[in-house]
Amino acid sequence: MRGLFVTGTGTGVGKTVLSAALLAAIAATGEQVRAYKPVVTGLDDPPGEWPPDHELLARVAGMTPEEVAPLCYGPAVSPHLAAELAGEHVDPERIAAAAASALRSAEAQGAVLIVEGVGGLLVPLTEGFTVRDLAARLGLPLVIAASPGLGTINHTLLTLEATRAAGLEVRAVVLTPWPESPDAMEESNRATIARLGDVEVATLPHVLSAESAALADAGAQLPWQRWLPPPR
Repeated sequence: MRGLFVTGTGTGVGKTVLSAALLAAIAATGEQVRAYKPVVTGLDDPPGEWPPDHELLARVAGMTPEEVAPLCYGPAVSPHLAAELAGEHVDPERIAAAAASALRSAEAQGAVLIVEGVGGLLVPLTEGFTVRDLAARLGLPLVIAASPGLGTINHTLLTLEATRAAGLEVRAVVLTPWPESPDAMEESNRATIARLGDVEVATLPHVLSAESAALADAGAQLPWQRWLPPPR
């Protein structure tokens, strides 16, 4: 199966923009793409300049938002709490089964699947079932979105440790949004994460628009061909 699991060092570090940029860049080469995000929360927040995560991913992948994210909640909280506030009990096997179905569907279509996690790697999707557990079930290589600024070394190295402790493969860390003229700290952060984390560190520039063309231009700057498993 050709695909990547995009996680992050926390909330608001650019996972969705990175996922959408990868989808758009891959699609621009003529390959079929599919997107999957197990849970979306925060839909009660006021609309912003960018659409909600599942709507953006759906638009880029040529899917419906419902196909991308089977579970959606209003409050901007962790998925397990969002379900609780909605009076729902979500069985971990339901999430795992939906993810496996997305994987099979992409494989049947010969498409590249980009899975976006929720928050950081240890965020509970349900009680006792984390984003990391889902990544382990799917078995896709990981790409980690991280901030280029202050604090990112600790957050990123901890995420790398948590990833590798579960036997998961990390293809790269992507620092985003990467400025046109990075300062000494940002350059040092990139080099330090690469050295101490023994990992490739790429950068994704600030994407000015949610349009597919702008996302594809940004994603084309990433070596995603190297990160994807080779075709069978």
